[in-house]
Amino acid sequence: MYTDTHSHLEMVEGEYPHAIVQRARAAAVDTILTVGVDLASSAECTQTAGTLPGVWAVVGIHPHNAMEATAGVLERLAQLAHHPRVVGIGETGLDYYRDHSPRAQQQAAFRAQIALAKAVDKALVIHCREAHDDVLEVLAAEGAPPRVVFHCFSGDVDFVKQCAEQGWFMSFAGTVTFRNAPALREAAASAPVELLLTETDAPYLSPHPHRGKTNEPARVKLIAATLAELHGMGSDQMGQLTSANASRAFDLPATDGRAPPA
Repeated sequence: MYTDTHSHLEMVEGEYPHAIVQRARAAAVDTILTVGVDLASSAECTQTAGTLPGVWAVVGIHPHNAMEATAGVLERLAQLAHHPRVVGIGETGLDYYRDHSPRAQQQAAFRAQIALAKAVDKALVIHCREAHDDVLEVLAAEGAPPRVVFHCFSGDVDFVKQCAEQGWFMSFAGTVTFRNAPALREAAASAPVELLLTETDAPYLSPHPHRGKTNEPARVKLIAATLAELHGMGSDQMGQLTSANASRAFDLPATDGRAPPA
Protein backbone atom coordinates (compact mmCIF):
# COMPACT_ATOMS: atom_id res chain seq x y z
CA MET A 1 0.00 0.00 0.00
CA TYR A 2 2.94 2.37 0.71
CA THR A 3 6.22 2.90 -1.13
CA ASP A 4 9.51 4.35 0.09
CA THR A 5 11.20 5.57 -3.07
CA HIS A 6 14.45 6.57 -1.39
CA SER A 7 16.26 4.91 1.49
CA HIS A 8 19.78 3.80 2.32
CA LEU A 9 19.16 0.42 3.94
CA GLU A 10 22.85 -0.39 4.15
CA MET A 11 23.59 2.79 6.11
CA VAL A 12 21.36 1.96 9.08
CA GLU A 13 23.93 1.17 11.77
CA GLY A 14 23.49 -1.99 13.79
CA GLU A 15 20.64 -3.27 11.59
CA TYR A 16 20.38 -5.81 8.82
CA PRO A 17 18.30 -4.79 5.79
CA HIS A 18 16.23 -7.97 6.25
CA ALA A 19 14.98 -6.79 9.66
CA ILE A 20 14.26 -3.27 8.41
CA VAL A 21 12.25 -4.65 5.51
CA GLN A 22 10.28 -6.92 7.82
CA ARG A 23 9.24 -3.95 9.97
CA ALA A 24 8.31 -2.01 6.86
CA ARG A 25 6.10 -4.83 5.63
CA ALA A 26 4.38 -4.98 9.01
CA ALA A 27 3.59 -1.27 8.50
CA ALA A 28 2.13 -1.91 5.01
CA VAL A 29 5.18 -0.56 3.19
CA ASP A 30 5.46 -3.06 0.37
CA THR A 31 8.07 -1.46 -1.88
CA ILE A 32 11.42 0.06 -0.93
CA LEU A 33 14.14 1.56 -3.08
CA THR A 34 17.64 1.50 -1.61
CA VAL A 35 19.98 4.06 -3.10
CA GLY A 36 23.72 4.24 -3.64
CA VAL A 37 25.92 7.29 -3.11
CA ASP A 38 29.16 5.91 -4.54
CA LEU A 39 30.34 2.82 -6.38
CA ALA A 40 30.74 0.67 -3.26
CA SER A 41 27.31 1.47 -1.83
CA SER A 42 25.72 1.11 -5.27
CA ALA A 43 27.11 -2.43 -5.53
CA GLU A 44 25.83 -3.15 -2.02
CA CYS A 45 22.37 -1.78 -2.86
CA THR A 46 22.22 -3.99 -5.93
CA GLN A 47 23.13 -7.03 -3.85
CA THR A 48 20.47 -6.18 -1.24
CA ALA A 49 17.81 -5.72 -3.89
CA GLY A 50 18.78 -9.04 -5.39
CA THR A 51 18.07 -10.89 -2.15
CA LEU A 52 15.00 -9.16 -0.66
CA PRO A 53 11.59 -9.13 -2.36
CA GLY A 54 9.98 -5.75 -2.73
CA VAL A 55 13.38 -4.04 -2.64
CA TRP A 56 14.86 -2.36 -5.70
CA ALA A 57 18.15 -0.54 -6.22
CA VAL A 58 19.19 2.86 -7.52
CA VAL A 59 22.88 3.23 -8.37
CA GLY A 60 24.92 6.38 -8.73
CA ILE A 61 27.45 8.88 -7.46
CA HIS A 62 26.24 11.51 -4.99
CA PRO A 63 27.45 15.07 -5.66
CA HIS A 64 29.41 14.90 -2.40
CA ASN A 65 31.40 12.06 -3.97
CA ALA A 66 31.66 13.56 -7.46
CA MET A 67 35.45 13.36 -7.43
CA GLU A 68 35.04 9.59 -7.54
CA ALA A 69 33.28 9.74 -10.92
CA THR A 70 36.27 8.73 -13.03
CA ALA A 71 35.92 6.97 -16.36
CA GLY A 72 36.60 3.61 -14.74
CA VAL A 73 34.05 4.12 -11.97
CA LEU A 74 31.41 5.29 -14.44
CA GLU A 75 32.06 2.21 -16.55
CA ARG A 76 31.51 -0.04 -13.54
CA LEU A 77 28.39 1.95 -12.62
CA ALA A 78 27.05 1.35 -16.12
CA GLN A 79 27.53 -2.38 -15.61
CA LEU A 80 25.55 -2.26 -12.38
CA ALA A 81 22.84 -0.23 -14.10
CA HIS A 82 21.99 -3.19 -16.32
CA HIS A 83 21.15 -5.41 -13.34
CA PRO A 84 17.45 -6.38 -13.42
CA ARG A 85 16.90 -5.12 -9.85
CA VAL A 86 18.29 -1.66 -10.65
CA VAL A 87 15.50 0.79 -11.49
CA GLY A 88 17.22 4.16 -11.34
CA ILE A 89 20.43 6.16 -11.65
CA GLY A 90 21.35 8.35 -8.69
CA GLU A 91 21.40 9.86 -6.44
CA THR A 92 23.17 12.38 -8.59
CA GLY A 93 22.80 16.12 -8.97
CA LEU A 94 24.24 19.23 -7.35
CA ASP A 95 24.78 20.26 -3.74
CA TYR A 96 25.90 23.85 -3.27
CA TYR A 97 25.10 23.81 0.44
CA ARG A 98 27.90 21.48 1.53
CA ASP A 99 30.19 21.85 -1.50
CA HIS A 100 32.08 18.69 -0.58
CA SER A 101 33.17 18.40 -4.22
CA PRO A 102 34.10 21.22 -6.59
CA ARG A 103 31.04 22.47 -8.44
CA ALA A 104 32.59 21.82 -11.85
CA GLN A 105 33.18 18.20 -10.88
CA GLN A 106 29.64 17.89 -9.52
CA GLN A 107 28.27 19.12 -12.82
CA ALA A 108 30.49 16.76 -14.82
CA ALA A 109 29.37 13.77 -12.76
CA PHE A 110 25.75 14.89 -13.08
CA ARG A 111 26.03 15.15 -16.86
CA ALA A 112 27.59 11.69 -17.09
CA GLN A 113 24.80 10.14 -15.05
CA ILE A 114 22.10 11.89 -17.08
CA ALA A 115 23.64 10.25 -20.14
CA LEU A 116 23.72 6.89 -18.37
CA ALA A 117 20.06 7.13 -17.33
CA LYS A 118 19.10 7.76 -20.93
CA ALA A 119 21.33 4.98 -22.24
CA VAL A 120 19.86 2.32 -19.94
CA ASP A 121 16.32 3.81 -19.86
CA LYS A 122 16.19 4.13 -16.08
CA ALA A 123 14.78 6.90 -13.91
CA LEU A 124 17.15 9.73 -13.00
CA VAL A 125 17.13 10.45 -9.24
CA ILE A 126 18.28 13.98 -8.49
CA HIS A 127 19.75 15.39 -5.30
CA CYS A 128 19.39 19.17 -5.41
CA ARG A 129 20.35 21.45 -2.56
CA GLU A 130 20.60 25.20 -3.08
CA ALA A 131 21.37 24.55 -6.75
CA HIS A 132 17.95 24.57 -8.40
CA ASP A 133 18.82 26.97 -11.23
CA ASP A 134 21.97 25.08 -12.18
CA VAL A 135 20.20 21.72 -12.04
CA LEU A 136 17.60 23.02 -14.49
CA GLU A 137 20.34 24.46 -16.69
CA VAL A 138 22.21 21.15 -16.85
CA LEU A 139 19.02 19.20 -17.55
CA ALA A 140 18.13 21.60 -20.36
CA ALA A 141 21.62 21.41 -21.86
CA GLU A 142 21.91 17.62 -21.68
CA GLY A 143 18.28 16.74 -22.33
CA ALA A 144 16.45 15.11 -19.43
CA PRO A 145 15.62 11.41 -19.60
CA PRO A 146 11.93 10.48 -19.87
CA ARG A 147 11.60 9.84 -16.13
CA VAL A 148 13.05 12.27 -13.59
CA VAL A 149 12.63 12.21 -9.80
CA PHE A 150 13.59 15.09 -7.52
CA HIS A 151 14.57 13.30 -4.33
CA CYS A 152 13.88 15.03 -0.98
CA PHE A 153 12.14 17.84 -2.81
CA SER A 154 13.21 21.22 -1.48
CA GLY A 155 11.93 23.66 -4.07
CA ASP A 156 9.30 26.35 -3.73
CA VAL A 157 5.92 26.71 -5.45
CA ASP A 158 7.54 28.15 -8.57
CA PHE A 159 9.92 25.21 -8.80
CA VAL A 160 6.95 22.85 -8.43
CA LYS A 161 5.40 24.52 -11.47
CA GLN A 162 8.59 24.07 -13.49
CA CYS A 163 8.80 20.39 -12.57
CA ALA A 164 5.11 19.84 -13.29
CA GLU A 165 5.47 21.39 -16.74
CA GLN A 166 8.11 18.77 -17.55
CA GLY A 167 6.23 15.89 -15.93
CA TRP A 168 8.99 15.36 -13.37
CA PHE A 169 8.20 13.53 -10.14
CA MET A 170 8.61 15.24 -6.78
CA SER A 171 9.51 13.00 -3.85
CA PHE A 172 8.85 14.35 -0.36
CA ALA A 173 10.77 13.18 2.71
CA GLY A 174 10.37 13.69 6.45
CA THR A 175 11.22 17.38 6.06
CA VAL A 176 7.65 18.02 4.87
CA THR A 177 6.42 17.07 8.36
CA PHE A 178 8.76 19.41 10.25
CA ARG A 179 7.08 22.21 12.16
CA ASN A 180 9.50 24.78 10.75
CA ALA A 181 8.76 23.88 7.10
CA PRO A 182 5.51 25.68 6.16
CA ALA A 183 6.95 26.80 2.80
CA LEU A 184 7.76 23.20 1.88
CA ARG A 185 4.24 22.13 2.79
CA GLU A 186 2.90 24.93 0.62
CA ALA A 187 4.99 23.58 -2.26
CA ALA A 188 3.78 20.02 -1.61
CA ALA A 189 0.17 21.21 -1.57
CA SER A 190 0.64 22.82 -4.98
CA ALA A 191 2.18 19.73 -6.61
CA PRO A 192 -0.05 17.67 -8.93
CA VAL A 193 -1.00 14.48 -7.12
CA GLU A 194 -0.01 12.38 -10.12
CA LEU A 195 3.61 13.52 -9.66
CA LEU A 196 3.88 13.02 -5.88
CA LEU A 197 6.19 10.40 -4.36
CA THR A 198 7.01 9.49 -0.76
CA GLU A 199 10.39 8.64 0.69
CA THR A 200 12.20 8.44 4.01
CA ASP A 201 15.85 8.98 3.04
CA ALA A 202 16.47 6.54 5.91
CA PRO A 203 18.45 6.56 8.13
CA TYR A 204 18.22 10.35 7.82
CA LEU A 205 15.40 12.93 8.16
CA SER A 206 13.09 10.99 10.42
CA PRO A 207 9.62 12.60 10.26
CA HIS A 208 7.84 14.32 13.12
CA PRO A 209 7.35 13.16 15.89
CA HIS A 210 10.54 11.06 15.48
CA ARG A 211 12.74 13.91 14.30
CA GLY A 212 16.36 13.40 15.31
CA LYS A 213 16.04 9.63 15.62
CA THR A 214 17.27 7.00 13.19
CA ASN A 215 14.80 6.79 10.34
CA GLU A 216 13.50 3.69 8.57
CA PRO A 217 11.11 2.90 5.69
CA ALA A 218 8.22 1.99 8.00
CA ARG A 219 7.87 5.72 8.76
CA VAL A 220 7.04 6.62 5.18
CA LYS A 221 3.40 6.37 6.26
CA LEU A 222 3.83 9.56 8.28
CA ILE A 223 4.98 11.42 5.19
CA ALA A 224 2.06 10.05 3.19
CA ALA A 225 -0.28 11.21 5.97
CA THR A 226 1.06 14.77 5.74
CA LEU A 227 0.69 14.81 1.96
CA ALA A 228 -2.80 13.37 2.30
CA GLU A 229 -3.83 16.15 4.66
CA LEU A 230 -2.45 18.77 2.29
CA HIS A 231 -4.42 17.31 -0.60
CA GLY A 232 -7.63 16.54 1.27
CA MET A 233 -7.63 12.76 1.11
CA GLY A 234 -7.09 9.78 3.38
CA SER A 235 -3.63 8.44 4.20
CA ASP A 236 -4.28 5.05 2.63
CA GLN A 237 -5.54 6.73 -0.52
CA MET A 238 -2.35 8.79 -0.69
CA GLY A 239 -0.32 5.64 -0.08
CA GLN A 240 -1.99 3.88 -2.99
CA LEU A 241 -1.68 6.94 -5.21
CA THR A 242 2.02 7.52 -4.52
CA SER A 243 2.72 3.80 -4.93
CA ALA A 244 1.09 3.89 -8.36
CA ASN A 245 3.16 6.98 -9.17
CA ALA A 246 6.32 5.16 -8.07
CA SER A 247 5.49 2.27 -10.37
CA ARG A 248 5.33 4.72 -13.28
CA ALA A 249 8.39 6.70 -12.24
CA PHE A 250 10.61 3.64 -11.88
CA ASP A 251 8.83 1.30 -14.29
CA LEU A 252 8.28 -1.24 -11.53
CA PRO A 253 6.57 -4.53 -12.38
CA ALA A 254 3.05 -5.14 -11.12
CA THR A 255 4.36 -7.90 -8.85
CA ASP A 256 7.79 -8.76 -7.54
CA GLY A 257 7.21 -12.44 -8.13
CA ARG A 258 9.00 -13.50 -4.93
CA ALA A 259 7.71 -14.40 -1.50
CA PRO A 260 8.22 -11.99 1.43
CA PRO A 261 11.20 -12.76 3.70
CA ALA A 262 10.55 -15.33 6.40
